[in-house]
Amino acid sequence: MGVYHAGSRAVQDRVGVRDLADHVGRAIGDGVGPVVAAFLGLQPLLVVGAADPVDGRVWATAFTGTPGFVRATGPHRISVAVDGPRPADPFAAAQATPGTPVGTIALDPRTRRRVRLNGLLRPTPHGFAVETDRVFANCPKYLHRRTAYETVDRVPGPPRRGAGLTPDQADFVTASDTFFLATVHPGGAGHPARAEASHRGGAPGFVRVASPDTLSWRDHPGNSMFLSLGNLEADPRAGLLFLDWTTGRTLQLTGEARARFAPDGERAVVFTVTEAVDTPHALPLRWSAPGYSPADPEPSR
Repeated sequence: MGVYHAGSRAVQDRVGVRDLADHVGRAIGDGVGPVVAAFLGLQPLLVVGAADPVDGRVWATAFTGTPGFVRATGPHRISVAVDGPRPADPFAAAQATPGTPVGTIALDPRTRRRVRLNGLLRPTPHGFAVETDRVFANCPKYLHRRTAYETVDRVPGPPRRGAGLTPDQADFVTASDTFFLATVHPGGAGHPARAEASHRGGAPGFVRVASPDTLSWRDHPGNSMFLSLGNLEADPRAGLLFLDWTTGRTLQLTGEARARFAPDGERAVVFTVTEAVDTPHALPLRWSAPGYSPADPEPSR
């Protein structure tokens, strides 16, 4: 069984990077080595994406804790020490269901490093574990440096749910310099069902809101594996997570995403919102102001 399923291969071939993808794909392993284990132990934030096992909607969510709350507990297993499923979080059903395919990303704005670990979720008495079958690092391109954070005492506000974006939420999206994308692959043709959680970054305004239920972003050149876009080629379900690095607000969106390829080689992704969950003060972390990635144009555009 190869690293890539037919969806990723279709996008790689369309862009003309199959050989490069094969080279880069050799870095994908299935185990948590000592370097990754040490990195995980320093992180206060983990983003996780999965499909709801009941209604199939895809969501991304964030977990936080004192560094060490995410740790390697075996060569193919990480443990996440958190409270039980949060009833107001649309990820709760996935978190409570053994065997749910999940994608995770541990991202450190201080060092502009990130690691993705995918596998199957197992609830535990103190949170959940992930039995990993894919572990790999991503380059720091489009990841903004934030040099420090502090943990503050916050009580999450009641989540506001809707079928589309309010004007305030649209402003939040367009002011964001980061979001996380969750995608899934249903499996088949020798490939297991999988989920991916990936990072997208840019100067504020890189995500554009066309209407209360439609937004889009340019797909920047990356590592050429096209794991997320490959998933979308096979299954358009997707989830987005926007977070306010200062106030801890989170905006979770679920819906469908489709890539559009222009003749000049430009790519964009158009996302149609099915449901939005907006939670004030959801995360207890307050980060410093960003130093924008050198790969981005000036944020004043």
